[in-house]
Amino acid sequence: MNIKIGTFNLFQFVKPPYSWYIKKDKFDDIQWEKKSSWIKDQLILMDCDIVGFQEVFSTQALKELVQSLGYQYFTYVDKAKVSQENKNIFISTTVALASKYPIIETKSVNIDNNFLERFEHKDAFEFARIPIKATIKIDNYELITYVIHLKSNRLNEYEYKFNDKNTINEKLKKIIPSINRGNSPALKQRLIESFNIASDILKTQKKYKNICVLGDLNDRQNSLCIDILTNKKCQSITFLKEYETISFEKVTFMYDSYNKTKRKEKRRPTSYYKTVGNILDYIFVSKDIDVLKFEHFDLHLKDNKDGSILQSDHAQIVAQLSIK
Repeated sequence: MNIKIGTFNLFQFVKPPYSWYIKKDKFDDIQWEKKSSWIKDQLILMDCDIVGFQEVFSTQALKELVQSLGYQYFTYVDKAKVSQENKNIFISTTVALASKYPIIETKSVNIDNNFLERFEHKDAFEFARIPIKATIKIDNYELITYVIHLKSNRLNEYEYKFNDKNTINEKLKKIIPSINRGNSPALKQRLIESFNIASDILKTQKKYKNICVLGDLNDRQNSLCIDILTNKKCQSITFLKEYETISFEKVTFMYDSYNKTKRKEKRRPTSYYKTVGNILDYIFVSKDIDVLKFEHFDLHLKDNKDGSILQSDHAQIVAQLSIK
């Protein structure tokens, strides 16, 4: 059974008269129509059966938009919060999932307190955006689909850039001291988010073999978050207070869809910051899923790498899968 899945960061999907974060940041009716029209055109171009969305503020508006394109099934687990001082200002964002196949169950990913104790995180913890875990019925198959959007990357000097030759131990040796000095709170948040998501996936794999993750990781290529979300051995990281060498043979439990594709072009950035490209958006799949094709939609970023608020500041990625 072949299907197409995609991930789409909508870049402030806020229907007027609402604002995002501050009062002046909002669309007028003409701008909103332009943005909505572009999103529709992009979804038609992507031609997916299943799409995960990030930066969703106006949930009902998105539901109506995707249903007009044939996505009969739509789900979410959280609603964007509004300011207590002004109910027309959103102060948080969410993720959502649209499907042309029935979504038969939707759950949120819960916080595992064992990770908080393990990493001596004493403050209250919650996901920056609560992930979706949905079961989608595709003919005789069930596909477990996660939609995630990790804590934003502040791109300070402690948000380290690694290459594919760096080992997990080398990454930990740099990251742990900066976390303990309080230099990388956003990174620590993403790591704990990643551990929780990975743990949930590993538990789910005991029952289901077809699993995918659609998301914006807000982290660089070759990041430790990617290791945690793909390498089972990272679950043996037990302490973030001091560095200790750990033996990490690679035991892959989720696969980057780009790497699983046999025929592919050179990987391109999915987002830019001050014209510097980063790969933030990913589709991960479980072992038994074959990836037939990987597509990257970034024409809107060619002339304006930072993206237009009337479009998106991210590329959209799509993977054609064979599930069995």
